[in-house]
Amino acid sequence: MLLPWEYGVRNLARRPLRTLLTLIALATVVMLVFVVVGFIRGLERSLSTSGDDDVVLVYSVNSEENIENSAIAAQIPALLTASVGGTVSRFGMTHVSPELYMGTRVKNELDEAGLGLVRGVTLATPLVRRSVRLVEGSWPRAGEVIVGRLAAAKLGSSEDAIALGKTLEFEGKQWTVSGRFASGGSAYESEIWCRLEDFQAATKRQDLSLVAMLLSPEGSAGEVSLFCKERTDLEIRAIRETDYYASLQQHYRPVRLLAWSVVVMVSAAGIFAGLNMMYGAVAGRVREIATLQAVGFRRRAIVLSLVQEGVLLAASGSLLSGVLALTALNGMAVRFTMGAFALRIDSVAILIGCGVGVLLGVVGALPPALKALRSEVATSLKSV
Repeated sequence: MLLPWEYGVRNLARRPLRTLLTLIALATVVMLVFVVVGFIRGLERSLSTSGDDDVVLVYSVNSEENIENSAIAAQIPALLTASVGGTVSRFGMTHVSPELYMGTRVKNELDEAGLGLVRGVTLATPLVRRSVRLVEGSWPRAGEVIVGRLAAAKLGSSEDAIALGKTLEFEGKQWTVSGRFASGGSAYESEIWCRLEDFQAATKRQDLSLVAMLLSPEGSAGEVSLFCKERTDLEIRAIRETDYYASLQQHYRPVRLLAWSVVVMVSAAGIFAGLNMMYGAVAGRVREIATLQAVGFRRRAIVLSLVQEGVLLAASGSLLSGVLALTALNGMAVRFTMGAFALRIDSVAILIGCGVGVLLGVVGALPPALKALRSEVATSLKSV
């Protein structure tokens, strides 16, 4: 015969302070799990949404996978357009985007400075970067910039500091913010965009970092790659944009593995903390447990009742942490080497966080319950 369900619930209410402290401890552990899993899911989403399968990137062979270090000749876009077929061309404009991309120190009107990612672009850029949408303001004119949705997080400043009409300073020049853009969670959202010719003048550079080409259905990335290999004097390489960000996924694989290791370690620490608290809770109930055995309840029923209490506490802590994570953490911007991305508390994160919480309840309650039942009933009844 099992103990009534209400018995375990009433036991939690009999010790409100201990129950509250245990609930807070369990909720804190689960919240840490949500933070780490949200970080992993946000990083993966940012990289997976940043590529376009129809876009080919052409950049320097010497830069390896860091486009910020790439430098190619300014005439390469014209050479690609003339030599390679299959690029999209509409309304007299070829969808080829020459870009200058680099990290530089950016200072706002409050004298707050941070490392920002700046991209010099042309009117062809939004035709190639099809995920980018201007959500506020206008396209930059001379001396103006538009900022991504997560640019403030990358700079470590507030949203108000880079609002429309505010002034930013980088590369020895003042720039006025004319607009804001979003890109569906991709890496572009942490960047600052300005006109290519203005950025080249400010940096005193006439070269480019890369060329992005939008291919038509008849176009071939292999043809672009073949052109790059034949023109060894240009020292350029070509890669599909999706393949480029897939390589970044592999590059950040150790970071993701480290984050999953943190999840395991936090969970293990939570289990040990739960064991400690449950041992303390069961140690003060030795006579109660012995009495239950004396009146006829089997040990299995008592163990299930104690585990029920632990699971109830853990489930409540998981629910509390889940609500806080969805309301406070989901979408929170995080700075990273590649720019910035938003924490993502999705169904996978909720499943992992709540699963860890319930595991804490079961594993934390089971060992102390079994230990308490090993004592002789007569001896336990005489304990203080």
